Amino acid sequence: MASATGSVMRIGLIAGTLDITENLVFNAFRHITPVQIFQYIASGADGAWAFRAGMESVALAWRSITRLRCSGLRSFTRRAGGGGFDSATGASGLVYGAMVYVIMNFVVLPLTRVPHARAAVTLASRVSGVLALLFCIGATIAVLTRRDRMREIAS
Repeated sequence: MASATGSVMRIGLIAGTLDITENLVFNAFRHITPVQIFQYIASGADGAWAFRAGMESVALAWRSITRLRCSGLRSFTRRAGGGGFDSATGASGLVYGAMVYVIMNFVVLPLTRVPHARAAVTLASRVSGVLALLFCIGATIAVLTRRDRMREIAS
């Protein structure tokens, strides 16, 4: 069990790091600072307070990101089978990433206190969001989970 928890945390950290890095780089071209990004994330729980709270809201955003990523990863790793990387692994990762995108954008976000500024949503930001979740989250988790399962089978 400790090994599985360590695996979940490691894979979640890698996937989450790729996802937030993509977000930071993409938004840098839009002149949006890292603090603004994390305040926006934190505003899901605390609304406009997050934009007034400064670094406190950044810490809240990191805690929220970690909790969401790890809870989704636990569910995914329970379903992963053995074997090497193949088209099924890639497809399952992309499907998982697509499910995360749909659930986050059309179920979770509308229920949060995140300011819903539709004007800020552009085609480029939508495409970036989809690709980030497909590849940074879905494919990364699928590949690393498959690799860990192969190691378990081999030992």
